[in-house]
Amino acid sequence: MRMPAEFAAHERTVMCWPTRIALYEGRFADAKRAHASVARTISGFEPVTMIANAADVSDAARQCGDAVEVVALPIDDSWFRDSGPIYVTDSVHREGTCWKFNSWGEKYLPYDNDTKIAAAWLASRGERARSIDMVLEGGSLTTNGDGALVTTEQCLLHPNRNPHLSRADIEARLCRELGQERIVWLPHGLHLDDGTDGHVDNVAAFASRDVLVMQGCDDPREPDHERMLANRRVAERAGFTVREIPVLPFSEVDGRRVVVPYANFYVVNGGVIVPVCGHAADDDVLALIAEWFPGREVVGLDVGEVLAFGGGGIHCITQQVPAV
Repeated sequence: MRMPAEFAAHERTVMCWPTRIALYEGRFADAKRAHASVARTISGFEPVTMIANAADVSDAARQCGDAVEVVALPIDDSWFRDSGPIYVTDSVHREGTCWKFNSWGEKYLPYDNDTKIAAAWLASRGERARSIDMVLEGGSLTTNGDGALVTTEQCLLHPNRNPHLSRADIEARLCRELGQERIVWLPHGLHLDDGTDGHVDNVAAFASRDVLVMQGCDDPREPDHERMLANRRVAERAGFTVREIPVLPFSEVDGRRVVVPYANFYVVNGGVIVPVCGHAADDDVLALIAEWFPGREVVGLDVGEVLAFGGGGIHCITQQVPAV
């Protein structure tokens, strides 16, 4: 059983409806509209299921439309990439691995429901589940589907995750549980990514077995300029062909500076859904991504600012169920 690449075929996408009002402050209504926009867009490529608290089911169904299935399960937050199961398959059978979730190092309380949502979702679908005694979020890793997994030292070695495990311990666990053969450690996530402590899905994603799309930063005044260069050097030494997104947009939202990485895109059946924010480089970057994902329709959604304000992006609010 191995974790397949995101660019492999999906059965569906699963998301969660926003519920933590304090996370978005005065932008909570915008956050719900952004989630609905992402769900409706993905539903044009593959089935989508939206998980919502029972009290929010009617609101989610109304905003998402008839093409999106809405189911009631208890949740505390909407980042299903991190709280949901990470699937492994052998191309015939599928199993959901349920890792420990500690709200990115006890950052957002409460999170009792989110510790259970992976298992609850799998049980609701009659899927096989396997519990793993290690803290891990889906946004902290990306795989090429052929035995190579990329993550960041900044996140997986952070003491608020698994302080009792060494780097070698973590490598061994990832390889054993997710069917990987080697782990490539990028040094950095984004400088402003305090919420997840440097998740890899803001800085790197596989386009194919050997091609790694990486977030760059062409402004030498930004700390991310050197950080992204360091990541690229590690990826190239690991033997990957790097395709760099040269521009890293920043925005001001209600007086707070947020970063909106294009690399936080989500690959669906026949498409790539990319967060944009009205930056001058949006169209050029979408054209680049289209070159790197031939045969897929690339869609830019102007939801980047509000999702970044809440602490993530399009990839962070989605989780693929691989086809078998």
